[in-house]
Amino acid sequence: MYIAINRFKIVIGKEDDFETIWKNRETHLDDVSGFKQFHLAKGNTEETHTTYISHSTWDSKEDFINWTKSDAFRAAHKGAGGHSDVYIGHPVFEGFDVVI
Repeated sequence: MYIAINRFKIVIGKEDDFETIWKNRETHLDDVSGFKQFHLAKGNTEETHTTYISHSTWDSKEDFINWTKSDAFRAAHKGAGGHSDVYIGHPVFEGFDVVI
């Protein structure tokens, strides 16, 4: 199993906007081979931002990589740059192979 996480820094006061973007977003994941589940989680609010992570679980790292090269991935991320007032920088990716 493989876990893919993107860590986001969100402008303070824009948290509701960020959550709405994700709630209304078509992820195109339901029919992707190897996809298991997705969660968006809210972390702490610091002086400069609120942290969120997107967390997806896959059957394998190969399934995740194949998705990142797919039309479904491009469709899910279309227009992602249109909300630059909500984000501080780009998301930071972390990938993990499950060992237990």
